[in-house]
Amino acid sequence: MSRFALLPLAALSFAALANDSQEVEKIAVTATRAAVPVSTVPATVSVISQQQIQQQLTFTQDLSQILGNLLPAFSPSRQKLTSAGETLRGREPLYMIDGVPQSNPLRSGGRDGNTIDPAMIERIEVIRGSNAIQGMGASGGIINIITKSAGENAHQVTAGFSAPTSGGSDSQSMKASYLFSHGDNNNGLVAGLSYRTTGMYRDGRGELIGIDSTQGDTMDSDSLDLFVKFTTQLSQEQSLQWMVNHYNIEGNGDYQPVDGDVDNGVPATSIEGAPEGGAPRNRVTTSSVDYQHQNVLGGQLSWQLFYQDFAALYGGSAAGTFQDPAYGDNLFDQSQNKSEKLGSRLTWFKGNWGGSHLDVISGIDWLQDETFQELAITGRKWVPETQFNNIAPFAQLRYRGVDNLTLSYGARYEYGKLKVDDFTTLASYNSTFVEGGSPSFNELLNNAGVVWQSTPELRLYASYSEGFSMPDVGRVLRGINVAGLSVNSFLDLQPVISDNREIGFEYANNWLHLQSSYFQSDSDLGSRLAANADGIYSVKREKTEISGFEADAQIFIDKDATLGLTYARADGQYDGDQDGIVETDLGGVNIAPERLNLYWLQQWSNGLSSRIQLNMLFDMDFNSGNDFDGYNTVDLAVNYQHEQYGLFSLGMDNLTDKQYIGYYAQTNGADNRYFAGTGRTLSLNWQHAF
Repeated sequence: MSRFALLPLAALSFAALANDSQEVEKIAVTATRAAVPVSTVPATVSVISQQQIQQQLTFTQDLSQILGNLLPAFSPSRQKLTSAGETLRGREPLYMIDGVPQSNPLRSGGRDGNTIDPAMIERIEVIRGSNAIQGMGASGGIINIITKSAGENAHQVTAGFSAPTSGGSDSQSMKASYLFSHGDNNNGLVAGLSYRTTGMYRDGRGELIGIDSTQGDTMDSDSLDLFVKFTTQLSQEQSLQWMVNHYNIEGNGDYQPVDGDVDNGVPATSIEGAPEGGAPRNRVTTSSVDYQHQNVLGGQLSWQLFYQDFAALYGGSAAGTFQDPAYGDNLFDQSQNKSEKLGSRLTWFKGNWGGSHLDVISGIDWLQDETFQELAITGRKWVPETQFNNIAPFAQLRYRGVDNLTLSYGARYEYGKLKVDDFTTLASYNSTFVEGGSPSFNELLNNAGVVWQSTPELRLYASYSEGFSMPDVGRVLRGINVAGLSVNSFLDLQPVISDNREIGFEYANNWLHLQSSYFQSDSDLGSRLAANADGIYSVKREKTEISGFEADAQIFIDKDATLGLTYARADGQYDGDQDGIVETDLGGVNIAPERLNLYWLQQWSNGLSSRIQLNMLFDMDFNSGNDFDGYNTVDLAVNYQHEQYGLFSLGMDNLTDKQYIGYYAQTNGADNRYFAGTGRTLSLNWQHAF
């Protein structure tokens, strides 16, 4: 069947992925800065439930793969530690944990998707499309990870084992986690510990997949997550919540990469042996304190203070970029990103203000981000120490005075100031002296939307929103090789403003849920990644235009059987010759492929259930080169819930053992990153609550 024959089916969708329309109305999406029903938001919103996450964990522990399986507008997972090149609607999303930003705007190292273990996640809220609701960085949308909440006194133990069906002992992986929960009317505590040791991955031919010893890999690694959340009711109207999550994932350094051959279709592989330098790792601590008061000036006040300490070590090489005659010939070095973020988010919400049917959300955000990138062995600064201060007051209005109609308008004023001292670039960039400075940015970002509930079953919506992000300042600064420039005058430090326009509809009745949307996203001064001869990416500032179509559907055959599908296609171009007209296709590092996911959920008798899903990625041709040959994979999960002994799960990722080259690997076109995807992998899991 051609993909064009499938498009009418793909128009059936339901973004919230809930079980009935009444449940959707009850879902409060905190990613919108106030607990508002999904049905009143003029955008495509997905709430990935704990049950859905649990189903996907039967197949994989890769959060990017989970997002791609459920949100086809999200790029296929690279199956690596890095998330660089994994976009949402063709632009980078803003990752958050309980509202705390995980993305690093000053020097995006592509590790945003690996800052928490899935065992600590309760649900994931996704708002697709550029917006400034949560501040800087959401040019592709928001992925807000909500951590576990306290419930009744309970213990939960999870254990799992996985291995490719063609692999040996070097490909075996194990995981274990423990969660304790205690709660009553006044206090709540949830604490967790998870540990994973991951073996080598194998492709559909049983060969070891190439390890990414530079950007980092999740295979041949160990990870540890420590999590605590405490909530207390200070009074009838006041509450306080404290959360800390520490996540550490580190490669074992037991394997070396062997380059592939793109021209001859030979994928990269791995051999035993310790590579030079330290193994790549992520060490991330995220903490927040949330205060809520239910009656301040007649409204609800929320105040969050947060802190994040982020450190990412990358693998090394003797690349030309690292060479310096002062250190001798054939110099080996490796880089690490370090970032500290402090922030405050103050929000006040008043519903039906003065009986006018007007809801008001207002507040002010503050962020301080200090970031640098150094070469760990020689101690040279690759990206100088940069400090970014951002303050943003905002107001969001929502009017519901007309029957079945919700109108919204909001504005957010962004003031950002970047401080960079004088610095000198690496020798490979001509040891160029750059005068420091403190450039500042002022932007007023607007959004407007309308939702029309034309019938109890049909909802129509349209919206316009603007997003704000920095163009990876670190990549820009470290690549300066022209003398006489100063930070204050360098154009490429200007922010990326993206305009998102969207129309869509949602239909829901007792047996069918569907939603479809079309969007356009433009930037007059966009930000595109392009690789140099060493495979190291730099930022290109060019006009970009992206448009796309998305659809989701659920068909409830009966109370025990559900069929579903999700579909997305996006096209993007940029102005490569600077003539004001976009003409060159955005490649795979910037935009996701056309994709259709189909699934069947079945609840059998006596606690037995199953899920089978088909992921179809279609061919894509780019006039910029490196076309994509699509592929299909099938996953199967079988679950058995025993009343006494807990939940037992059997998962098969890539059930047919399909041999394929990943999307990023194909469209990147580099021999050293020409990675095959994982072959058939068997997973056995057990979870018990008591």
